[in-house]
Amino acid sequence: MTPPAENAGSKPGKREYGEPHGGWRALVYRVTFESETPAGRLFDKLLIWAILASVAVVVADSVPDLHDHWYLAFDIAEWFFTILFTVEYLLRLSCLKQPRRYAFSFFGVIDLLAVLPTYLALVFPAIHVLIDVRVLRLLRVFRIFKLTAYISEYQTLALALKASRRKILVFLSAVTLIIVVMGSLMYVIEGPERGFTSIPTSIYWAITTMTTVGYGDITPQSGIGRAITALMMLLGWGTLAVPTGIVTSEIALRQARRTEDEQKPEAETRKCAACGETVHLQTARHCQACGARLPLIE
Repeated sequence: MTPPAENAGSKPGKREYGEPHGGWRALVYRVTFESETPAGRLFDKLLIWAILASVAVVVADSVPDLHDHWYLAFDIAEWFFTILFTVEYLLRLSCLKQPRRYAFSFFGVIDLLAVLPTYLALVFPAIHVLIDVRVLRLLRVFRIFKLTAYISEYQTLALALKASRRKILVFLSAVTLIIVVMGSLMYVIEGPERGFTSIPTSIYWAITTMTTVGYGDITPQSGIGRAITALMMLLGWGTLAVPTGIVTSEIALRQARRTEDEQKPEAETRKCAACGETVHLQTARHCQACGARLPLIE
């Protein structure tokens, strides 16, 4: 599936999953893949409601009282949504000249997972011998990931996380270092007699303390241990804002760059030949997404 954010900004002729067939399959392609058309927008909106309704059915069916009273209705609704998403999946495959590109893409796999569990439970009724049927029912909730193809904000967040991955990795490395050191220190200070039976157990305590969760199943008793706990709680409060600030600043930067590009004449908007990224600073010489060299502004 092509996210609207990409569709809306793409040039005519750009086909993420290859060229469509002609005739009626070309019409199917415009409706199912091109969300900038009126029919495509209507199709996306209806599909969003179908996804939300199908997930609501799965969640409600997991409640014992509702399952006992509405089992038949839930079963009918589940098969309705399964058939609906199956038809959607087959239509997407049928309209492409190279259906493998879509089938093995992220959204193609998600679309397959949205319908596969229901058929598996039908074909293998004794599957509970190998795996609990509830696992298959849980997989249906993955239909919620289909929403990421239709809401442009998901695309913005994903790009911001991708651009911030190195900063976030450095932050997580620093936090991991603190947790390992503090956990090992508490193992030495408190000892097994106070619940800190091993270094992994002490690291578990450090994680729950650092994240300010504090289950209370392991608590220090000594004065030094409590002082370290208080310090880690304060560090936890301080570190909570770091990843939020990193991602938020990246989102703001990307929006500022996009606004700047939109205000430029078309001739000054540079597109990376390697990855297609168009959001760049005017003075940038290399692509901020892949590092490839950018064309000079004439």
